[in-house]
Amino acid sequence: MVDRVTRSISEPIREYESWEKNWKGPDKGLIRCWERGRELQSEQPDLAERALSGELPILGWRGGIEGTPKFKSKWGSLFYLAQWQGLRNEDLDCPLDGEESLVCARTGIAVTFTRDISRFGNG
Repeated sequence: MVDRVTRSISEPIREYESWEKNWKGPDKGLIRCWERGRELQSEQPDLAERALSGELPILGWRGGIEGTPKFKSKWGSLFYLAQWQGLRNEDLDCPLDGEESLVCARTGIAVTFTRDISRFGNG
């Protein structure tokens, strides 16, 4: 069983695939999120610059940090992590069902990315 989803930045963004293929395939939607991040890179270069500097900006999935939070850590979605890697023009490298953490360079807040939405709570 594959425990990580990887894809090289040299791979072209795929042509439209069905919802089933994008979200129910073996990568569970992570490749599509990463491709959307790559699209955002050209659509919103200022957002890409923030991500390149290590910031975790607000994106379409839970995981970004806005303002000055009152907490020291939070949970985010693996979909966010994949989109953020694409926004930074990086290879996709995400755990399929595990967890991975990053610290926002702007706020110092640690975000742990997971597929387990029960961990999200209110933070």
